[in-house]
This record gives sequence, C-alpha cells and structure tokens, in this order.
Amino acid sequence: MKKTGLIIVIALAIAACSKDSDNTMYVKAQIKGLKKGTFFLQKQMDSLIVSVDSVSVNGKEDFVLTDQVDSPEMYYLTLGNSSKRIAFFGEKDTVYINSQLDLFSVKAKIKGSDNQDILNQFNEFQQKFKDQRLDLVKEEFEARKKNSQDSIDLVASKLRNWNKRRILYTANFAVKHADREVGPYIALTELTNTSIKLLDTVNNSMTPEIRASKYGKKLEAFVKEIKATEQ
Repeated sequence: MKKTGLIIVIALAIAACSKDSDNTMYVKAQIKGLKKGTFFLQKQMDSLIVSVDSVSVNGKEDFVLTDQVDSPEMYYLTLGNSSKRIAFFGEKDTVYINSQLDLFSVKAKIKGSDNQDILNQFNEFQQKFKDQRLDLVKEEFEARKKNSQDSIDLVASKLRNWNKRRILYTANFAVKHADREVGPYIALTELTNTSIKLLDTVNNSMTPEIRASKYGKKLEAFVKEIKATEQ
C-alpha cells in the first residue's frame, strides 16, 4: 500500500510539472450564423503568414484550434481562402473569440488574453485619433473649396499637431506597457517611421522577460540596426 501511495504521489507531481510547462493555447471560437466552412489558425513566421492549425465545421457554430505559444504574439483566425480574418494576441491557456459570420472582424470579441485587453485599449484611442483626422481632412477640403490660403495653412498646422500628439501618445502607451509583449509590438507596428529616440526609449523600458520575448528581440534588433546606419 505504501508503495502504491508513493507511485500515485510521483504521478501527480509529474502531471503537475507537465501542466506548468504546457504552453498550449486553446482558441475556443463561436461564430454565429456559421453553417459550414474551414477555419485556419495563422501567425507570421519571418515574412509569411502560415497556418498552424485548421478545422472544418459543418452544422456547428463553435470549434477549437490550438498551438504551442513560446512567447505571446499576434495570431489570425481566418475563414477559408477569404479575406475574413480576426487578428488577436495569442497566449498560452484559453482564448475565447465570439463573432458573427457577416461581420466577422467587426463584431469580434476576444477574452482570455491580457495582451489583447491592453491592445483593445490602444485601438480605442487610435480610433479617436482616426476620427479626429477625418474631421481635419473635411476641414481642409472646405478650405480648399473656398480657396482660402489662411484656412489651408491653419488646417496644415492642426494636422502636424495631430500627428505629434498621436505619436507621443503611442510612445507613452508602449512605454507604460513595456512589461508586456504588447509594448514592443506597438512600437514595431506604429513607431518605426518616427525618431530613433522614441524607439530607444521603449526599448530601454522593457523588462528582462519582455526583452527576451519575440517582439522584444525584434525591437532591440531594429533599434541596433537603425543606430548602426546612423553612425
């Protein structure tokens, strides 16, 4: 009996260790209005978008896809060969995606990823900046329609200030969240055409853990490359 009990304890310990080292991501999706189709779980490798899992659905609205996530990164849930694609930050454990077929990416709601929650906050503010720019473009159109050079110059000044505010907000947001993988990701996708000073600030703000992540390594390599070309 003692020997049996010892075996059980060892088995439980091994199982617990295996669970702790498990980097599996489960993407549990529910797409309303879905009748039949094939879904691909994709991510970027080098310069290519590759499929890491797929599932064919027939008569069900829900399905599960998986992948091994060494470091949190952007994934895509893609419907067949169409342009319908939901982008989300993938992490180990379970990510839940709910949407509907006719408004695939527009209505997508994603839970279970802390990086995605932060990215959602960033995207909300980015949408506000986009709305502001649309208003300025309309204002510029009216100014040109009236052929008022003073008004055109004023709008141009407003656009420059708008761009400065957008860049500074983005940089500050990336620095604030440099302890998560989404920090360097935002820097790489939104700040590569700005000053090296801003990129370097984000890079220096990363924690050791994030510096060793996929996007942390990419940001550091990009900053080093830019600095080398400027010397």
